[in-house]
Amino acid sequence: MAEPLPRIVSRRSSRLSPWVEIVAREVEFTQGGPTQTYHAVGQADYISIVAVTPELRIPIVRQYRPAVEAFTWELPAGLVEPGEDPAVSCRRELLEETGFPARTVQALGTGYPCTGRLGNRIHSYYVETGERARDFVPEAGIATRLVTPAELAELIASGEFVSHLHLGALLLAEVHSLFTLPRPSR
Repeated sequence: MAEPLPRIVSRRSSRLSPWVEIVAREVEFTQGGPTQTYHAVGQADYISIVAVTPELRIPIVRQYRPAVEAFTWELPAGLVEPGEDPAVSCRRELLEETGFPARTVQALGTGYPCTGRLGNRIHSYYVETGERARDFVPEAGIATRLVTPAELAELIASGEFVSHLHLGALLLAEVHSLFTLPRPSR
């Protein structure tokens, strides 16, 4: 009995760094037909965090992103370490980037950042934080800002908050009725 189509005929990986590999897949779409090569970027899973402080502020972070050659405002986020549970990554990244400990962590969903080119997943969380650690020192190159939902909506509308993965996390928080962004004043 023939395997269902399409099928992966072969898979090769080339590691570029500890964080990235290129995966080449030969895919057969018709029985016995020619294969086509598809490339993808392999990397660790990500996490994104919609956090709300006891004062109902949302911590966001600003950092330089060499991939886009610009500073960006984003939600706290990071990579899942090998063997680490994504919820543990969520707690760790939130504390490292913002100084806020997670009081409650609720999974919003897991999806794929780009089904055409990336093989990893993104795990989104909604977090109610505790009070910021008194001895918090921001990571080098990262600035933290606490914003209201209205201020965040303005940053999105103005094009200053541009990560669509993080906009997806905000939408998931809204879909789960945990968070609401007001309409910007524009």
